[in-house]
Formats: sequence, structure tokens, C-alpha cells
Amino acid sequence: MTSQKLPHHLKKAIALRYDQTRDMAPIVSAKGQGYVADEIIERASEAGVPIQQDQSLVEILSQININEAIPDELYLAVAEVFAFIYQLDEAQREK
Repeated sequence: MTSQKLPHHLKKAIALRYDQTRDMAPIVSAKGQGYVADEIIERASEAGVPIQQDQSLVEILSQININEAIPDELYLAVAEVFAFIYQLDEAQREK
């Protein structure tokens, strides 16, 4: 999950999912702006999904349709998000 810190009406959020067993690449599972972005962030927080704030990545990912795989040229940027999530998961397990 990635989001932006902006004034409320400009805030955007994108949620990604990736299942190695069925997805060839990460999929945009939700996206929204303003109140919808708030709801995406709130639900992710409640579910314990890590949130990374990256304005540039959100802008790029917001151009992708829901249920659409990210394009090849975004693999590296999204891999960094998943690496961030993996590190958070590892830190939680160590506690």
C-alpha cells in the first residue's frame, strides 16, 4: 500500500496485491483520492497492512486501472515497496 501526504482533497492512495501462486506481477487492487484514499488507508491500517508514502510512485500507479497488473517498467519501484513490507514483517516476527 502506498499513499501521499497532501491536503485532504488531493490525497491519493493505491493498494497493491501480489500472490506468487496466481499473479505474474503485482496488481492494483484499490485506488482513490480524498475520502476514498482515507478509507483505503484506514482499512489497510486496521488489517495491519504496511503503508509506505511515496508521492511519485502513487502518481504513476494511479494511472493503472484496478485489477490491472503493473507494467514491466514499474517492477523495480514496486519491488522496493515489497522489500519495505518484507522488512517490516521480519521486524514484527523478531518481537
